[in-house]
Amino acid sequence: MHTTIEPGILYFGTPVVLISTVNEDGSANLAPMSSAFWLGWRCMLGLAAGSKTPQNMLRTGECVLNLPSVDLVAAVDRLALTTGSDPVPPMKLRKGYRHEPDKFAAAGLTPAPSETVAAPRVAECPVQLEACVEAVHGIADDDAVLKGHIQCFEVRVQRVHVAPAILMDGTRDRVDPDKWRPLIMSFQQFYGLGPRVHESRLGTIPEAAYRTPDIIRARDASRPLAVPA
Repeated sequence: MHTTIEPGILYFGTPVVLISTVNEDGSANLAPMSSAFWLGWRCMLGLAAGSKTPQNMLRTGECVLNLPSVDLVAAVDRLALTTGSDPVPPMKLRKGYRHEPDKFAAAGLTPAPSETVAAPRVAECPVQLEACVEAVHGIADDDAVLKGHIQCFEVRVQRVHVAPAILMDGTRDRVDPDKWRPLIMSFQQFYGLGPRVHESRLGTIPEAAYRTPDIIRARDASRPLAVPA
């Protein structure tokens, strides 16, 4: 027998992403989020429209999606309740957020130059995905109260950087899920993956069968004009 409930959020568990972008003055912004999913070399990101990160993405058309492993949880948590917006938006102010101009320093993380975008990568993250914005979709636009408050960004990955330690033995383009331990957020708490629980029939499909034209496009991505210090 199930119980019918009305939770404030439906956050059953998704990977944490540190999105790096460039502010108007050329400095770097870094924001943790976990409303993300991937299909091929495209990613959908759900973001509050009034936050600094989506504003930067709309202005510059680019970002870096840095995926932290479980051992970076303390650094990620140091970014909680901080915002690059000044002044702090009223909604975030009510939740206890404060303005933080140097997110990398606050988290104790290191910016690293990207190859195709101006936004820096997070050196410590085992996975770093340089991406460009392809489309922006409204969320809950059918509701007069919620309309305009949430946006879903469709980004196309242009470069994939991974730590060699998480690659599958004997390959150069495949991540080993038994080695990769992403940081997961579930109902506002941090978790990690446990060991594999069962073999998957989908795992018998060669990964090359999922390759899309976006991979070819990524090879032609141009380098940024300047990289923030």
